[in-house]
Amino acid sequence: MLQRALGRWPHLLSVTQFDRETLAALFRVAQLLEPVAQRRKVCPVLDGAVLGNLFFEPSTRTRLSFGAAFCRLGGSVCDTTGFTFSSMAKGESLADTARVVAGYFDILVLRHPETGSVARFAENIEVPVINGGDGAGEHPTQALVDCYTIEKEFTRLGKTVEGSCIALVGDLRYGRAVQSLFRLLQVYDKLHFKLVAPTGLEMPTELIALANTRGHKVTQHSVLETGLRDADVIYATRIQRERMPAEAMESYPERFRIDKAVINRFARKDTLILHPLPRDSAPEANDLATDLDSDPRLAIFRQTDNGIAIRMAVFAVLLGVESQLRGAMRDANWRRPQQVGRLDAGFHKLVCA
Repeated sequence: MLQRALGRWPHLLSVTQFDRETLAALFRVAQLLEPVAQRRKVCPVLDGAVLGNLFFEPSTRTRLSFGAAFCRLGGSVCDTTGFTFSSMAKGESLADTARVVAGYFDILVLRHPETGSVARFAENIEVPVINGGDGAGEHPTQALVDCYTIEKEFTRLGKTVEGSCIALVGDLRYGRAVQSLFRLLQVYDKLHFKLVAPTGLEMPTELIALANTRGHKVTQHSVLETGLRDADVIYATRIQRERMPAEAMESYPERFRIDKAVINRFARKDTLILHPLPRDSAPEANDLATDLDSDPRLAIFRQTDNGIAIRMAVFAVLLGVESQLRGAMRDANWRRPQQVGRLDAGFHKLVCA
């Protein structure tokens, strides 16, 4: 049902493939897979299937998250990273590479530094392709993870996404994760987006116009004081050094550093703090500070943990096994911790009480 509703799939290339109904359907699959993501159950529905993880741009979290998610469904993973050792370094076209590797794998994840490259890669093959990030373009599964995290955290807090206030902070011009989330959240109703960025790093005007046409309120801010007040979610981003000119980096001021003092001054007790990671922990980077790590409002590691369930759900839907998940589950038989990090909030457990 979900695959039919998404229409243009078998590929996941953009958040624009989702509406409110299909997003909710995918999240239901992810919720079903939570016990597998939390290591309480195993579900080998993809036993014998092979994933091609093709990352031609640096990645740690996304690449490993896709690989772990596929393995937790019983599949196997083949990785390649960087251009240096690829055939494209010899001049092979993206189309030829796509056709060749489609003969090896059952599903493919591609990260590539050129905007639009993943869509071109997927054009002439029937093997499902997932966009793992295409230059300054999109990062759809990160947006799905972020949105799923917001829904889970709001449920815990007794809140709803509809009508909420979302502060997007930092490099809004070059950040593909924050732009993808901005697009995806627009399937909800009557949100207030507070776009908080220094001069030169504002959200592209065409994305703001799209939000306005869909009935959302969008306000732009150049200081944290007005940008963070009354926010239900603060989504911080690092500056995208790899995508911006040097003069833009120099314009990222200290006043955009989000630390405990800022949060205690401007945020509410139930404000949710997210970041797509990696964060730049150097003090001069003016990114999300580490002094918030013990604050239960900081959900960045709950966010990364949710990546496994979401990416498992994407694999299950694209490969047509979502109806087999419940029947394939059995208890895991290895020892596992109750929580992963020593600073994790008390409610963030791997093992249910």
